[in-house]
Amino acid sequence: MMGTAAQILSLLVRQGATVSVAESLTGGLIGATLTGPMGASAAFRGGVIAYATELKSSLLDVPCDLLDKEGAVHPDVAEAMAGGVRDLTKSDYGLAVTGVAGPDPQDGKPVGTVHIALCGPDGRVWHRDVRLNGDRDAIRKTTCTEALDLLRGVLEANLGEHSG
Repeated sequence: MMGTAAQILSLLVRQGATVSVAESLTGGLIGATLTGPMGASAAFRGGVIAYATELKSSLLDVPCDLLDKEGAVHPDVAEAMAGGVRDLTKSDYGLAVTGVAGPDPQDGKPVGTVHIALCGPDGRVWHRDVRLNGDRDAIRKTTCTEALDLLRGVLEANLGEHSG
């Protein structure tokens, strides 16, 4: 994953962009991965670990009515988290994950249900919703990989669009 993190940071620097993360089930794993390579501070602004549902609302402006209606594990919650962390940290990109790592289901969602969202500079949002298998550790690590892959793919596409 460090190779992916270094690629992401390089792409961000080349585009003059920054990223922040909002993490739930990964508990800081994505932020730790992105800050692993030297020079990460050139593009990584920070992150919020909003593990408790109420923190998603109070720190990241996820609407309370959305959380009450859908629970914390929902694509719209991931989207709101991504936009919230982007706004909070004044980043160009906000990357967010929410899901169920286990061992028990949450909000009626089975273990392995994961929602990933990336909010970009113009407010555009990209989603990746996955159903993962494995134990808690494997689900957390795979979520990190999936989230970083989404971010890298968007950054590569944006670079291609801008380089003509």
